[in-house]
Amino acid sequence: MVWNRTTHLWNDYSKIIHQRTNTVPFDLVPHEEGVGVAVRVLKPLDSVDLGLETVYEKFHPSIQSFTDAIGHYISGERPKGVQETEEMLKVGATLTGVGELVLDNNSVRLQPPKQGMQYYLSSQDFDSLLQRQESSVRLWKVLTLVFGFAACAALFFILRKQYLQWQERLRLKQMEKEFREHEAQLLSQAKPEDRESLKSTCVVCLSNFKSCVFLECGHVCACTECYQALPEPKKCPICRQEITRVIPLYNS
Repeated sequence: MVWNRTTHLWNDYSKIIHQRTNTVPFDLVPHEEGVGVAVRVLKPLDSVDLGLETVYEKFHPSIQSFTDAIGHYISGERPKGVQETEEMLKVGATLTGVGELVLDNNSVRLQPPKQGMQYYLSSQDFDSLLQRQESSVRLWKVLTLVFGFAACAALFFILRKQYLQWQERLRLKQMEKEFREHEAQLLSQAKPEDRESLKSTCVVCLSNFKSCVFLECGHVCACTECYQALPEPKKCPICRQEITRVIPLYNS
């Protein structure tokens, strides 16, 4: 058990203290009588799905003294005991082997493939093993399609959002350009004594004087009444940037 410093509880934890492996060469013999071909199996522990049978299992609880308990509390590990397990492949077990067959001196050997492919020694028959692998392949294909579709959908929404933002920026630039052109046209057509009043006129109602500063853009373009009439969220009429603060403007 391991002491969890976050929850202040002992959590179960297991680790291999000692492992000993003994391998004995064995042959795969067909069930049909009269067939004298035997296949010598090499490196059986490198195979996948090798169904070893547990033939011996015993738990040895640990006996702790007071000194051991203090040491375990300091180290953060408290052993509950030792689990002793022995597994083996019994004589006469039925196995299906899938690997690389090698003919050497009139003997046939089954060994792990050299191309990095998986090596199977399974208690299932060949059809069941093949069906399980096909099911696994279908599952991975479905997962690939699902994640591929999700990635394409996410990419589409990101690109669409970027495109809409680009269109909005383009529209705002066009509006600002038209406003500047319209303002310049009004100033050019106005009388000299009216030009100063046009420059300080609200761009929304064109009647009141500009009386507030929009932040964070810093534009001075509207009166207080028109600012209060702007829809939520309030945005600057010039640059369409969101208004976070408004500072009153006093003309002296």
